[in-house]
Amino acid sequence: MDDTGAHHVYRVTVRGRFHELSDEARSQLAAAQAEHDISVSGYTPEGTLTYDGRLDFFNLRYEVRAASGDDAATHAMVEADTFLRTMRYGARDLRPDVVDVSAIWDDVEHRRPARG
Repeated sequence: MDDTGAHHVYRVTVRGRFHELSDEARSQLAAAQAEHDISVSGYTPEGTLTYDGRLDFFNLRYEVRAASGDDAATHAMVEADTFLRTMRYGARDLRPDVVDVSAIWDDVEHRRPARG
């Protein structure tokens, strides 16, 4: 955390690939696929799993409040690892992609025409 205690809102997408899924995990994921389609998902503090019917690539989407993008990425990676282990979903090639949503909102405010 920085000196001011200020936090930004980050959207962190942890991308990866399923790896050596058990038959049980594969069946469970296939049965629930429609609920995990990227078009019906959002970023949440607890994370949202998205994947398609091929059961190859997946995303875990997190909304994280943190002092820095590095802190947000670390938090999301720990959460993703915990989730994948808990669910017994084998995974590989995990990598985070971090977007500072606060900066986007600031940019929008700067682009608005002055009222007067």
